[in-house]
Amino acid sequence: MSILIKPIITEKATAQSEDLNVYAFEVARSANKVEIKKAVEEFYGVNVETVRTAIVPAKFQTKYTKAGLVRGRKPAYKKALVKVVSGETIDLYGNI
Repeated sequence: MSILIKPIITEKATAQSEDLNVYAFEVARSANKVEIKKAVEEFYGVNVETVRTAIVPAKFQTKYTKAGLVRGRKPAYKKALVKVVSGETIDLYGNI
């Protein structure tokens, strides 16, 4: 799927999926809410209630290594928070 890039698995995203039935995905920058909803429903076989999107800005990083100071930049990406109908779940750890 060119719309869904990868699921976001962090402590906060895991807590939201357990408590609120909301799952986080990194999606294509050009994707809109309707396309994201269709992609999640087709790929995971669940019914989606709502979709919220946010563009996460780029961040600068500095690392101290043996080679000296290394400066870089993490790219910006689009994040989608997808709420699934109550009673249904998405198994993100099934393919690991």
